Amino acid sequence: MIEWADFERVALHIGTVVKAEIFEGARKPSIKVWVDLGDLGIKKSSAQITQHYQPETLVGKQVVCVCNFPPKQIGNFISEVLVTGFPDQNGHVVLSTVDKPVPNGMRLF
Repeated sequence: MIEWADFERVALHIGTVVKAEIFEGARKPSIKVWVDLGDLGIKKSSAQITQHYQPETLVGKQVVCVCNFPPKQIGNFISEVLVTGFPDQNGHVVLSTVDKPVPNGMRLF
C-alpha cells in the first residue's frame, strides 16, 4: 500500500497532441508527439504506439502524461514527458485518455 502523499508526487496531467510524426531511426517503432499541457507548455514525448496509432490520428487527441520525470534522451530526441497507456491483449499500448474534453494542463485527482 502507498500513502496519499506518494500518489501526489506523480504529476499526471492531461494535454492535447498538437503534432506527431514517425520517429525515423528509432530502435523500436515509435511516434514523436508534441503535447500541449496548458500552463506547463508544449512538451515532447516518444511513444511506442505504432500498432494502434498513426501520427495523423493523434493530433487533437487528449492524453494523460506523467510530467515530473526528468527528460530522457532517446536517440537524437529528448522526451520530456511520459505519455501513458495500457497494454492490450497482445502487449500493444492503448493510450490513456479522457471520455470528455477537459482543459489542457489539468492534473489528475
